[in-house]
Amino acid sequence: MDIQEEIVNKVALSGLVSLDPASFYPPGDRVLYDIKDNLFQGLILREKDFREFVKEHDWTQYQGKNVALTCTADAIVPTWAYMLLANRLAPYARDVVFGDKEVLETVLFEKALAGMDIEQYRNQRIVIKGCGDVEVPASAYVELTKKLTPVVKSLMFGEPCSTVPIYKKKD
Repeated sequence: MDIQEEIVNKVALSGLVSLDPASFYPPGDRVLYDIKDNLFQGLILREKDFREFVKEHDWTQYQGKNVALTCTADAIVPTWAYMLLANRLAPYARDVVFGDKEVLETVLFEKALAGMDIEQYRNQRIVIKGCGDVEVPASAYVELTKKLTPVVKSLMFGEPCSTVPIYKKKD
C-alpha cells in the first residue's frame, strides 16, 4: 500500500501579501554634484567665476539622471549657488535635491511612495520584503509603515516564511 502525502504550501495558503519596496525603486542614474570643484583654492565661491562656469558647462550630460547637490569641502557656500545649479539642471535631470546620495535616495523613494495606491492593501495581511537586489533606504520602510498601518489588517517585515510582526489591527 503506497500512501503518498500531499505537500501543502502553508505560506501560499496563509493569505499573506508580499510587498517588495524595491518595486518602487525610482529609475535613472544617481549623480553627486559636489560644488567643492567650483571653489577658489578650495575655500570660497567667487560669483563671477561660478556664473561663467554655469554658463559654459555642458548640462546635457545630466539628462534623465537624479542629481544630489552638495559641498564636501569645509566652506561657506551661498544658497543662491545651489539655486543656480538647480535652475540649470532642471531641464535635463529627472530630479535634483540638496544633500548627499542618501538624501537623494530618501527623496526619490518618498516621491515614488506618495503615488502608491494603498487601497489595494485594505484589510490585507502584508509582509514587507526585507532584502533583495536593490538597496532600499530605511526611510522607505518607515514611509511604507506610516502609509499602510491605517488600512491593513496586519503588517510584518521579512519573508512570508519568517516574519517579524510590526502591527496588528485590534478587532
